[in-house]
Amino acid sequence: MDMRRLWAAVLLWLAFGQVQAHASATLFLGEPYSYDGAFAGTGHVAVYLSRVCAESPVKLRRCTSGEQGVVLSRYHGVGGYDWLAVPLIPYLYAVDRLDEIPLYADAKLEAFLRDRYRRRYLETTVPDGEHGESPEGAWVQLVGSAYDRTIYAFQIETREEKDDELIALFNARWNVGRYKLLSANCAGFVREGINFYYPGALHRNVIADLGVTTPKQIAKCLVHYSRHHAKLEFTHFMIPQVPGSIKRSKPVKGVVESAFKSKKYMVPLLFWHPAIVGCFAAAYFTGSGGFDPARRALVLDANLDLQPVMSGQQRRDDLGRLESLNRELVADAPPPSDHWSRLEATAQPTVDAAGRPAWRVLVRETQVEIGLARSNIVHGSESTGIARQLLLARLREELRRTSVKTSESIVDNDLSLLEQLGKLEERERASRGSDEGEMETASRLR
Repeated sequence: MDMRRLWAAVLLWLAFGQVQAHASATLFLGEPYSYDGAFAGTGHVAVYLSRVCAESPVKLRRCTSGEQGVVLSRYHGVGGYDWLAVPLIPYLYAVDRLDEIPLYADAKLEAFLRDRYRRRYLETTVPDGEHGESPEGAWVQLVGSAYDRTIYAFQIETREEKDDELIALFNARWNVGRYKLLSANCAGFVREGINFYYPGALHRNVIADLGVTTPKQIAKCLVHYSRHHAKLEFTHFMIPQVPGSIKRSKPVKGVVESAFKSKKYMVPLLFWHPAIVGCFAAAYFTGSGGFDPARRALVLDANLDLQPVMSGQQRRDDLGRLESLNRELVADAPPPSDHWSRLEATAQPTVDAAGRPAWRVLVRETQVEIGLARSNIVHGSESTGIARQLLLARLREELRRTSVKTSESIVDNDLSLLEQLGKLEERERASRGSDEGEMETASRLR
């Protein structure tokens, strides 16, 4: 690491440490996915409070030493409540600890971890289905959010006495569902929460969003508020979507922006009513259309440290290093091109003896366990070859040109794990070769 990068890392560490030393409120702006990503594209928003924790999903308290705070949001049709509270790590990854965060996720693992967490902590709020199965509904947004979407975070300092006031207020008021898509949605809830700390900081946009409070608009408001109050500690970062086969989330949009950027709406209007298209364009460019939540955002890694987004040159260098490592490891026996997809399709999610996520994969009619977290992928996998392929799939997803939302330190860590698995695999091959040689010698002697 050259001196410029070293000093940049030191300054980032100091800046993040200074923010963490204060109580803070963080607006989580989640990219849209599934039907929301295909149609409206407005995404979801929640608020993370670093010094407030959950006594239960519907009761708040002050955090004790070592706790990482709580995420609050308004949901529709979850237990009949207006808002629910979930600790930070489960909200993002549906696990309890940092060392349990999976490196790679598919839909089966996501559903397994969510339901496991629900049965342990949320069953009174989200009970089983009629036949004991995991229920359907919006409750899935409570846990494992980072499997479905990239999340942009806008963190601003708060006073601890205001945290105490908010806890008392939320615990005292009637928590009954009042969600309405246009007038009492998730963005409206977060707007009220941030405005509790900083009155008037967030507001709706009548032009760009037709008077509806949207996630992108209130994120833009908080950025503008921080610029006009420079003495307040403010940090902007992203939490990347976990690499895997789950479809990637889409860029977040406002109401007018969603229509203006949709060809199926604008092309017919341009032909029949070009003046209306002009009105949409004016509303877009004067509203939140030019706001990009990814611009200048740092990246939050698995250790809750902040790092800069990797540069194009770093990406090219790491791709070269990845392919070089892969060629060395598969030189003798390259797997078929569809080998990984077939393995993933048959893999069944589970947890190891320590409760960390794992896969059970069928290899030559034998079930082998593959660790999925940084803490168990190297020494907790019964097949280093499959574990290596999992890391290759993760790295290729991270380094795709169209979706680089990672940092150099995250990729370096992944490449280091890949190298460890490669060395372990070489030792296993050498050991197998030695054993086969001894067996052949013994056979000849007999």
